[in-house]
Amino acid sequence: MLFADTPFEMNRIMIIRVVITALLILWMVLATRRMRIVPTRGQAANEFLFGFVRNSIIIETLGEKDGRRFMAPLFAMFFLILGLNLTGIVPGLNIAGTSVIGTPLVLAVVSYVMFIYAGIRKHGWKFFKNSLFPSGVPWFLYIVVTPIELISTFILRPVTLTLRLLMNMVAGHMLLVLCFSATQFFFFTVLADGNFLGLLGVGTFAFGAAFTLFELMVAALQAYVFTFLAAVYIQLSLADEH
Repeated sequence: MLFADTPFEMNRIMIIRVVITALLILWMVLATRRMRIVPTRGQAANEFLFGFVRNSIIIETLGEKDGRRFMAPLFAMFFLILGLNLTGIVPGLNIAGTSVIGTPLVLAVVSYVMFIYAGIRKHGWKFFKNSLFPSGVPWFLYIVVTPIELISTFILRPVTLTLRLLMNMVAGHMLLVLCFSATQFFFFTVLADGNFLGLLGVGTFAFGAAFTLFELMVAALQAYVFTFLAAVYIQLSLADEH
């Protein structure tokens, strides 16, 4: 759509990502620029939302000390995912910025890097040894345990983070496309030809409206789940048994 045939060419998904990122930055600047001791309604709403992410996801999972260390990336991750997810139900945009694998994959890689960094920072290179060869296991069982730990801990985690977010948003997008495409077909093709079967469009429109509300919940839930799991993985890498 923009800058075609150049290294900077952008399709609709990329434009959505850039616009949402810019809007999030603008919102954060405006929301925190003039904080008051006695908050206004807008400040109170922002503080409630920010406090929920800070306390219920990050601090509760990682604790005060480690939560502060990883606050910035996890905080940004939550709101970026939420903003990109919500574009799936915005008229004129109609597709989530996370419904193509690029963004979920990058966010999963960032989570994975934080997980590895936290483990090495806390335990040194023994982090890998302790993860792959857990203590208390008879030596002959390492033949089975070590490959399982390697796959589940160091391979499947970023993959599952990516696919969970991607597939949920793709599935929601396809449901909305199906419902509203069927509505258009029944109203403007079948009913326009005088066939009263076109009234089935009322039902498909109702389902589309219901799924739109459901997608709103899924958008928030997936932002929560992704950020929470990223925090949990960091917490596991910091655990004393490593």
